[in-house]
Amino acid sequence: MAIKYASEEWVKAAREAINKNPAYQEAAKKWEGDMYFIVEPEGGLKEKIFMYFDLWHGECRAASVVTDESAKTPAYRFWAPVGVWRQILEKKVDAVQAMMTGKLSLKGDMAQIMKMPKAASELVNSMLKFETEFPW
Repeated sequence: MAIKYASEEWVKAAREAINKNPAYQEAAKKWEGDMYFIVEPEGGLKEKIFMYFDLWHGECRAASVVTDESAKTPAYRFWAPVGVWRQILEKKVDAVQAMMTGKLSLKGDMAQIMKMPKAASELVNSMLKFETEFPW
């Protein structure tokens, strides 16, 4: 059964998949930094969605949908319209390439991200371990 993208259930499934992915754990063993994945309105999606992931040394320590943007102060913020996130999760666009071409915006230490492209790739691969529904 598909899980609605950017829902609390989807974020929890992503956290579980990240924590079960040994390739991510290895690639991200030096990663330190929490983040927001911000889904911007497009099509039928009318409001921004903030997904919070606390990633630390190959583990996702916490993950949730946040309704108040100021509730957390993550080290990284990634944002894009829902269509771009869908392309990334459908492997039509690589996440790092999306950042380099401006499809996916970043606030945070780009140099750190560029040091760990395999971690970014495996983070996305973790999110492909379950079926995602895009209702918008």
